[in-house]
Amino acid sequence: MAGTKQIKTALISVFHKDGLDKLLAKLNQEGVKFLSTGGTQQFIESLGYECQKVEDVTTYPSILGGRVKTLHPKVFGGILARRDNAGDVEQMQQYEIPAIDLVIVDLYPFEQTVASGASDEDIIEKIDIGGISLIRAGAKNFKDVVIVPSKAEYEVLLQILEAKGACTDLADRKLFAERAFGVSSHYDTAIHSWFAK
Repeated sequence: MAGTKQIKTALISVFHKDGLDKLLAKLNQEGVKFLSTGGTQQFIESLGYECQKVEDVTTYPSILGGRVKTLHPKVFGGILARRDNAGDVEQMQQYEIPAIDLVIVDLYPFEQTVASGASDEDIIEKIDIGGISLIRAGAKNFKDVVIVPSKAEYEVLLQILEAKGACTDLADRKLFAERAFGVSSHYDTAIHSWFAK
């Protein structure tokens, strides 16, 4: 298989936890290590799996009321590093940046919050920053990284894991990247429409 990559470490940061348990069970069975934040990390551990805190990697706490959790060079370096680029690999070692092979993200429910008639302040708090950045980073580096941009894609990844174990080929990763940019494009369009009203 062309461009086959093994998934060893997954960064998981989701708003909706439904459906995640089946995916976690299969990833854990395949020996994939979990890295997460806040509520997602607690959810993963509640199922009995080990999960490293993002804060332990970045040595930075979640700040500004949770507005900044994953936005850090050790997280984004781990996603964006080109595994076939000697300079990138050298810098990963130099700055102790762990390679992240799979990113599972589910964005804050912006459209649902608008539809609920929430206040402007509540709506603005549902503009996802870290999640959308993780989606874009994972999709940009699809040569090396699998990006699962919403719970709609859990089943797609599960089917790949059932068929191939914790390995994906380039076509798989490119498909996820395409869907990821579809998610980010739709999300930004919804935010733009709200501001433009």
